[in-house]
Amino acid sequence: MSKEILNIEPKAIWKHFYSLTQIPRPSKKEEQVIEFIKDFGKNLGLETFSDEVGNVIIKKPATLGMEDRKGVILQGHLDMVPQKNSNIDHDFDIHPIDAYIDGEWVTAKGTTLGADNGMGLAATMAVLESKDLKHGPVEALFTVDEETGMTGAFGLKPGLLNGDILINMDSEDEGELYIGCAGGTNANMKFRYSEVTVPDEVIAYKINISELKGGHSGIDIPLGRGNSNKILFRLLNIAVKNFGLRLASVDGGSLRNAIPRESHAVVTIPKSNAQDFEKTVKDFETIIKKELSVTEPDMKIEVVPAEMPSFLIDEKTQNNLIKAINACPNGVIRMSDTMSGLVETSTNLAIVKSKNKEILIQCLMRSSVDSAKEDLGNMIESVFELAGAEVVFDGTYPGWKPNPDSPILKEMQKIYNDKFGKVPEIKAIHAGLECGLLGAVYPNWDMISFGPTIRFPHSPDEKVNIETVRKFWEFLVETLKYIPKK
Repeated sequence: MSKEILNIEPKAIWKHFYSLTQIPRPSKKEEQVIEFIKDFGKNLGLETFSDEVGNVIIKKPATLGMEDRKGVILQGHLDMVPQKNSNIDHDFDIHPIDAYIDGEWVTAKGTTLGADNGMGLAATMAVLESKDLKHGPVEALFTVDEETGMTGAFGLKPGLLNGDILINMDSEDEGELYIGCAGGTNANMKFRYSEVTVPDEVIAYKINISELKGGHSGIDIPLGRGNSNKILFRLLNIAVKNFGLRLASVDGGSLRNAIPRESHAVVTIPKSNAQDFEKTVKDFETIIKKELSVTEPDMKIEVVPAEMPSFLIDEKTQNNLIKAINACPNGVIRMSDTMSGLVETSTNLAIVKSKNKEILIQCLMRSSVDSAKEDLGNMIESVFELAGAEVVFDGTYPGWKPNPDSPILKEMQKIYNDKFGKVPEIKAIHAGLECGLLGAVYPNWDMISFGPTIRFPHSPDEKVNIETVRKFWEFLVETLKYIPKK
């Protein structure tokens, strides 16, 4: 385990980030990091407690002479997305992240890094620990389960926090200030199938779609990356029509908010069609690699002999499933009319899994326009209900409506310009920041989000730019120094 990142400046942040890499913290399994943060606050002699859903709150009084400033809440989420390359032996429940320096970046060996949102957590810890920074009253809010359900933000109760300004540190482009984000909804579809006998004179194969880049299903959705589920079912559709393919099982994608990188299916083919099927798979790989030559240069599609399955999915359900997945919307649906380059509405066909006579499909829909998200949900519902599936929507969280007249926005624009010689860009993000939910509980908060530059979050290619961490920290320190008076 390399400790080289401990030598990066500013050490005040990197030492805490290193500590976080050593603590398992996948979503919904944050017990260890919750205790770690609580011990951290208590050891500093600060008021520290957790609420009923597991959020940790630490309060630090104002430094001398800053007692008249508005209270600031520094906010980030404790969990990280657990994604790894298939050739890496890593258990996110027990193994630390192996972070290392790669030129101008810090990344991890074959896994997600956890800079989302570890850098925000580390910066907050550095502020709490500092003895020489100037700041008014500071409250740190460490939320749980942001990545899979925003459980912490949903569960936060009014009256726990006293501040006026929320600084969320979960955005991923240094030099940009975020004042809005998309809302989201999960679409959950379920097919029920019968197990039928495997006929004679067939051969079993496993189809593997692998080594796609994946990534964050909001931030990276406009990059046009391949979706392994869509690719797999495109191939299945061809093979059913031409070779009498029958489906035994499918396992595609793993997280609702990550573009799926790998999908697998066990199938049977009549022996008489086996050779032509294998050739078709090779030809199909060539076609898809040409289509995605820029975005997915390492993608692999392979078919290998498999053990004969004990049953097949009944043919009617199989065909309905394949048609529904092929028809299901995926990717960018509409770009914003009001903010250049911003995705307004998108959906990610994240998960397709068969088990115990059920096939579960999940999409995460995002939009900054509630009516557009509702319309997209109606499209998906129509496709799957026509195919005979049950459809349930859940996990809805609101967007964060931009406020261009925000006082903290104007103050931070001036601070950044004075510090770095340019005015930061004002943006909204096509991802689910917690600000929308938190602002609904504390409507008095003036909210903003910023952070260092992070690339490819939610994938094993995740990395954070070292120089931008320095600027991010200096900007945070300067912002706390000039928080307006009450």
